[in-house]
Amino acid sequence: MIIVDKALEKRQSEGKPIRVGMVGAGFMARGIALQICRFVPGIELVAISNRHLEGAKRAYSEAGVDNFQVVQTVAQLENCIAHKRYAVTEDALLLCKAGGIDAIIEVTGAVEFGAHVVLNAIQHGKHVIMMNAEVDGTIGPILKVYADKAGVILTGSDGDQPGVMMNLYRFVKSIGVKPVLCGNIKGLHDPYRNPTTQEGFAKKWGQNPSMVTSFADGTKISFENAIVANATGMRVAKRGMFGPSVPSGTPIEQSVNLYPLEALVEGPGIVDYVVGAVPGPGVFVLGTHEHPTMQHYLNLYKLGPGPLYCFYTPYHLCHFEVHNTIARAVLFGDATLAPLGGPLVDVITAAKTDLKAGDILDGLGDYMTYGLAENHEVTRTQSLLPIGLAEGCRLKRDISKDQVLTYDDIELPYGRLCDKLREEQNTYFTFSHDKIIN
Repeated sequence: MIIVDKALEKRQSEGKPIRVGMVGAGFMARGIALQICRFVPGIELVAISNRHLEGAKRAYSEAGVDNFQVVQTVAQLENCIAHKRYAVTEDALLLCKAGGIDAIIEVTGAVEFGAHVVLNAIQHGKHVIMMNAEVDGTIGPILKVYADKAGVILTGSDGDQPGVMMNLYRFVKSIGVKPVLCGNIKGLHDPYRNPTTQEGFAKKWGQNPSMVTSFADGTKISFENAIVANATGMRVAKRGMFGPSVPSGTPIEQSVNLYPLEALVEGPGIVDYVVGAVPGPGVFVLGTHEHPTMQHYLNLYKLGPGPLYCFYTPYHLCHFEVHNTIARAVLFGDATLAPLGGPLVDVITAAKTDLKAGDILDGLGDYMTYGLAENHEVTRTQSLLPIGLAEGCRLKRDISKDQVLTYDDIELPYGRLCDKLREEQNTYFTFSHDKIIN
């Protein structure tokens, strides 16, 4: 989005920066804080909330900001903003409610907590930038209904792989090529990884072992591809996707030979991934073109003879690009990534090991479950349990390793907002009515 840099420079020169608050202060959030505070004109990160206050303070300190103040009320936060002081708090909802904040960046990865933050931000007229594919892939479509009614933008982020995939999809479509596959390039996929196996890698990079595991066991890529499907109208060709593995270093251009052509061109297209290809961890889009002269040009330009043409972005830079999303949402009303309508692809729950009746399911990227992408109509017909809702559920019966869980297998925790929103989402998009939570 080259237009964004000039727009932000203009806001800076006019003394009218976009003011944002951030919920979460983990590894990725600290990178966002550093990027915005040190390298982005036209945006001010005016407040950070984190469940542990020291994390919020650390995020500002590492970004070179020391004039921050602990706040406990909306009035205190608004006073900080008015006097150009930065604020830290343990109460995320203060950021959602306070005047003087244009947008909220949600970067926790938690489903129930994230649902509260996103819904409150929307209800208080804030644009929301989610680096939380787990919330988006579980209840994103109904949250988008709320956002539309409130006149705000709800969007995934540039830089993160789903946002990069969506930008590439829009580019490919804009030049007259029909996208038929949106793909993610992975270096590893092993559904039985857990925080113990991933502890060394997580420690090396200063990350959370469960978050690292959610990438390794396929849960994260399932969420990422699900939200791209929901934003493009695509589906998965099979439960769990094809996910072919290739010899390490195989050029991604060879992906045109990895997927059955009929699965791509017969229907709305698919989301999928490949393991071992380069450049990783990038993204790719396969497309077709019906015009023979344009096919000749594409061949001339080294994209091959067709019928599939491979376009790719060789990197994703996560926190480096979040400010582009903020500007697109606030200044141009443009979402990087958002559901088109109702859910098309879900992420369902599979057992990582044999489980026993009475077990309480642990979280994403932990020891008990992993996620698989599945088409929504199958999820509904078979009453499959979305993995975004699995944490905290009690098993009614024994479950075998790799068995997919259904709602009949579990008891939901009482009173969760995420369950209420999921039920509302199912009803809303089944009957297309206009009733939402007040």
